[in-house]
Amino acid sequence: MDWMAPALEKYLEACTYQKNLNAKTVKAYRIDLRQFLEYLTAKGSGFDKETVKNYIACLNQRFKPRSAKRKIASLKAFCAWLEEEELLEENPFAKLRIKLQEPFILPRTIPLRVIEQMLAAVHQAFQNSRTTQEHKITLRDAAVMELLFATGMRVSELCGLNTEDIDLADGTVKIYGKGSKERLLQLTNDAVTSILREYAEEYHPNEQQAFFLTQRKTRLAEQTVRLALRKYAEQIGTTLHITPHMFRHSFATLLLEEDVDIRYIQQLLGHSSIVTTQIYTHVATSKQRDILLQKHPRNKISV
Repeated sequence: MDWMAPALEKYLEACTYQKNLNAKTVKAYRIDLRQFLEYLTAKGSGFDKETVKNYIACLNQRFKPRSAKRKIASLKAFCAWLEEEELLEENPFAKLRIKLQEPFILPRTIPLRVIEQMLAAVHQAFQNSRTTQEHKITLRDAAVMELLFATGMRVSELCGLNTEDIDLADGTVKIYGKGSKERLLQLTNDAVTSILREYAEEYHPNEQQAFFLTQRKTRLAEQTVRLALRKYAEQIGTTLHITPHMFRHSFATLLLEEDVDIRYIQQLLGHSSIVTTQIYTHVATSKQRDILLQKHPRNKISV
């Protein structure tokens, strides 16, 4: 199996430069596939269907279903590439049935009143800022929070925004999602465009590549966004552990509760499959209750 390690490096290069996968995905592939190579070395096994079946059984014992599923998907993609490159005579995943019972977990959302409190807190902090540093940080925090809620974008997408991706004159944001998929979102709220315009005038991101910047004019880190949200959550006294991704979940759920077609929500979120978006239909229970209370034909029966 001496050929496997060089083949892995070549595959990861293909993922980066040909498939245009982001650095996080490639890093996850590297970890998952090196783990498999270590398993092969330890077992002294051949690279065949039986070995893969045993490895999958091992993953199911050691990891939670979601982690095991990801590691299996990484290996499956690698095997498909090896077969395409004619480095593997027979794909061990051919006719291999894999069933994983992944627990169904509903997306965690933020109630609209809490989002309103968060936005009020960050805008108040900006208005009350006394020093230049406070002014700039709270302005950026307000712009970040408004954009997260306005677009439902991932925090990685937000931090990855470049200056040319945001056109405040047209009110559009170009987002590069997973697999470098591009989508264009509209900014329709005046408060959002206003704070973004004020941020742009203050930070002058046109002098840099990144749109959201630190005080040192470097690209804003995802962890900085998480810490900022945690700070404002503590300020309003909520017990919720609020994360950037919860803004994304809330964006989708609240739109669904306003009767927005799920296919539009799919496009806004940048989901390849509508199956991914359909998880939000399980969350919008309050809207279901309202509909049944108002529309159910039993309400017209007097018995």
